Amino acid sequence: MNFEEKLASQLKPEEYLINIGPQHPSTHGVLRLLVTLEGEIIKNVEPDIGYLHRCFEKICENRTYPMGIPMTDRMDYLGAMLNNLGYALAAEKLGEIEVPVRSQWIRIIVCELNRIASHLLWLAAFGADTGALTMFMFGLRERELVLDILEQASGSRLTYGYIRIGGVARDVDKTFIKKTNEFIKLFPAKLKEYETLLGGNPIFHERTKNVGTMSRETALSFGVTGPMLRSTGLAQDLRKNCSYLPYDQLDFEVASNNHPDCYGRYLVRMKEMGESLKIVEQALEKLQDGEIMPKMKPIFKPKKGEAYVKIEAPRGQFGVYMESDGKNKPHRVKFRAPSFSNLSVINTIAKGGLVADLIVILGSIDIVLGDVDR
Repeated sequence: MNFEEKLASQLKPEEYLINIGPQHPSTHGVLRLLVTLEGEIIKNVEPDIGYLHRCFEKICENRTYPMGIPMTDRMDYLGAMLNNLGYALAAEKLGEIEVPVRSQWIRIIVCELNRIASHLLWLAAFGADTGALTMFMFGLRERELVLDILEQASGSRLTYGYIRIGGVARDVDKTFIKKTNEFIKLFPAKLKEYETLLGGNPIFHERTKNVGTMSRETALSFGVTGPMLRSTGLAQDLRKNCSYLPYDQLDFEVASNNHPDCYGRYLVRMKEMGESLKIVEQALEKLQDGEIMPKMKPIFKPKKGEAYVKIEAPRGQFGVYMESDGKNKPHRVKFRAPSFSNLSVINTIAKGGLVADLIVILGSIDIVLGDVDR
């Protein structure tokens, strides 16, 4: 008996089973939801994952350390720069490598810009999920400006491979700094525009408030992190609590609130974009001349040992476990992907709601299936 047959055999006479996905555009990737309904009321939601099954962890174990970086680009491909960072930090911890100061500030700038780009695409898609199609065009409009900046630094617009073990691939130039400063001046007015479009829309409020409510206890028991957890009132952000880059030298707030529903998650991400912009502005001011890569041996072979690093990715805590046996390839690599844990809570927070709310709830989680099926 397969998964679907088992669920069907447990149905009551008044219940029926439907599929949402894996090709449905509102599933934000190749995700299949098996939904048990009674009328329009959700009785159960079972995510069926594994359609991608990319095996990146095993691939990384069969490649040299630097060759693993492009694999991280293709997990959470909307936050690829931060995946690069997590992998590089783990390798640097194994190899006891000290990253140059200039590279540390460049890493902060590009990662926070990537966080904004990720949240903008989420906001665009979330607007479309709730019926606000104009938001989709607005969100992509400003995201293109961020991608132009990241392209100026790395040469790519989605999968960057820019952060390397020891530093970054190449230095940023005057054009990068000019474009970044222009975006810093432009973006606050655009954030207000988004707030007027969505935050001032009564239909958006009806679709999101008290929908997909999740208690803090539920979030912690499922390992939920990131904006979803911070919407429960827990101001947990690894940039503050476990600083892996010189974030402690910057002035910014942790975006959190006490609205543990779809609307609260929207508010967290909106505020987080503003805080990321403040971080980028301060990091640009601290950018100083210097090397971008330390002196390293041609072949990277860290001594035997293990390392675990966790960072604050756009969707939550991204962790990298890496084990070395003294060779030029990692002996073990394991990724802790935030989308995987965040998706697991969907049955708990959707149960009892309407089937029309399910798409909004899923959109508020902000998953990337490459992160789930890594």
